[in-house]
Amino acid sequence: QVQLVESGGGLVQAGGSLRLSCAASGIIFSINNMGWYRQVPGKQRELVAAITSSGSTNYADSVKGRFTISRDNAKNTVYLQMNSLKPEDTAVYYCTSYYALGGRYWGQGTQVTVSS
Repeated sequence: QVQLVESGGGLVQAGGSLRLSCAASGIIFSINNMGWYRQVPGKQRELVAAITSSGSTNYADSVKGRFTISRDNAKNTVYLQMNSLKPEDTAVYYCTSYYALGGRYWGQGTQVTVSS
């Protein structure tokens, strides 16, 4: 049974920082590409950042220079360090795993709210 459990969301003032964590179980973490998406009501879920099994990263233009994705294969955990947060970063953030032969899985989401 695959589980992706996010933590670290919350309420923060604009300019502040948060670190999201996503602990994975039930998958071979080291071979999975991992990512963070976010969604606000009425809009499609959008990619925030992704990291491949080999450690290559890519970011949405809106978060480049402010967010950093990383992974710890020993802990089966992926992180999203979010700095210089803006009110428009407010969303539910979802962790996802992807492996071509295993499919895609999603976490339950964690709310991030940035106040102005």
